[in-house]
Amino acid sequence: MHRLSVFFSSVALCAAFAAPALAGPSASAVPLNAPRIRLGHSKSSGSLAYGWSSSNWSGYAITGSAPYTSITGNWIVPQVTGGHGSTYSSAWIGIDGFNNSDLIQTGTEQDYYSGSAHYDAWWEILPAAETVIPDFVVNPGDHMSASIVKGSNGQWTITLDNVTTGQTFSTVQSYSGPGSSAEWILEAPTIGGRVAPLANYGQTVFDPGTANQANPGLVISDGGVMIQKRSQVSTPSAPDSDTDGFAVAYGSVAPQPPQS
Repeated sequence: MHRLSVFFSSVALCAAFAAPALAGPSASAVPLNAPRIRLGHSKSSGSLAYGWSSSNWSGYAITGSAPYTSITGNWIVPQVTGGHGSTYSSAWIGIDGFNNSDLIQTGTEQDYYSGSAHYDAWWEILPAAETVIPDFVVNPGDHMSASIVKGSNGQWTITLDNVTTGQTFSTVQSYSGPGSSAEWILEAPTIGGRVAPLANYGQTVFDPGTANQANPGLVISDGGVMIQKRSQVSTPSAPDSDTDGFAVAYGSVAPQPPQS
């Protein structure tokens, strides 16, 4: 449900690109079984030279220290507001999925449908569907902290903590992906086999994060924007000053990075 699905050329993407409101799911936005990526080479003055773009992902993905055997992340659950029809969003950390069809991940869902906002927590290992964590309370503004760590014999520990409420969840699962990438992502999930229209989530922050128990050393070319119906709908900031976090905002304007 949450792998990278469709990439577009990100040449000369500008953080100030205007994006009209979404009206509903695109009939052509069918996820690919094998994710693809095209690197961007933006050199425009006043723009951020993001490295990739996607119909369903925005945020940061790294590959330079593979294989990845651990990732951590912290984020604030964004508050979603209503728009045209049903809209959806997920915030998560994961390993793999950026340049292959494997993926292990955990995060929160922030959706708006039937006239109200809905929030929950989940974990997922592709190709299986996500597993909603029962009785795990998620509210907008909550501070989430998550980790995914490889143990012995192909066993991985997935942990998700709601720092605000003190609630914690952990599960040990088998996973055999190559660990070729690590990600911190704000996503439009796949609903009914199609990439869903992104919910208006306002703005949130992923900070701090680690990969392989170290500072990920994020650079702007690790970042990517989400494009739906030819409009830029989700945009990350530049990395923060200590290169372990970023902000991400609904729309085409890049937010300021968080204070380190």
